[in-house]
Amino acid sequence: MRLRIVLGALPVALLAAGCGGAHGSRSTLDVVASTNVYGDIARQIGGAHVHVTSILTSPNADPHLFEPGTANGLAVATARVVIQNGAGYDSFMTRLEHAAPSSGRIVITIADVLGAHGHDANPHLWYDVPKLPVIARAIAGGLGRADPAHMRVYREGERRFVASLAPLDREVASIHTRHAGEAVVYTEPVPGYLVAAAGLRNVAPDAFTRAIENGTEPPPQAVAAMDAVIAGRHVKAFLYNDQATSPITSRARSEAERAHVPVVAVSETLPAGTTFQRWQLDQVRALAKALG
Repeated sequence: MRLRIVLGALPVALLAAGCGGAHGSRSTLDVVASTNVYGDIARQIGGAHVHVTSILTSPNADPHLFEPGTANGLAVATARVVIQNGAGYDSFMTRLEHAAPSSGRIVITIADVLGAHGHDANPHLWYDVPKLPVIARAIAGGLGRADPAHMRVYREGERRFVASLAPLDREVASIHTRHAGEAVVYTEPVPGYLVAAAGLRNVAPDAFTRAIENGTEPPPQAVAAMDAVIAGRHVKAFLYNDQATSPITSRARSEAERAHVPVVAVSETLPAGTTFQRWQLDQVRALAKALG
């Protein structure tokens, strides 16, 4: 889904703030990520050499309603490296950057790295499992440009991170082998890249999923079509964004449960106490179990 942000005017002190080189008296590299998804990847790659601040962190928060505060603006103002998704997902980051411009700041926009542009681009890029090594390479490269003395450390962190994705890659490949071509539905395109990588077909009406993603009411015809797909049990799984719900998506989930279609919950931010790899692997394994 696309974030809907209301960003108030930042204090004069923030507008005047420069881009610092360290976190207080620390010698670590200050990194700010728009979400804890990219923040966790940066933390794993950078290790002890980076101090990472993630702006969107709560798994209980509705990204539609998220409003960054002054502390978020200050973190961006003093960051050496900023990691943002792009593709319209976290446009508040650009506003924060413009509020405290700095020629020395390295900005990594994942949508630019992956070439995900255009009005219909799915912005949930961290679900694109085959592209995760490309994302890791871009983050490691950005850290190295900001801190050349530790470039080798960051490249080694990238190597470790990519190697740790092997169980996730295997699980996605296994689903592809066993279930390629099978139909599923999702309420919005949050897991769209994962569904494609696993060789599955999303058969939810586009008018339904796009409306939910944009925070609008799907037309009655789209709701009826979604109900028909679910009630007819023409799908093997129902993927449901449990982080941002609405009466319509909750109703669709209830329809899936009544039709005995397995429900797989997905989310947009990293739950507390886990890593990116574990989070994604748990979700993919839940999908594999649902597919049976």
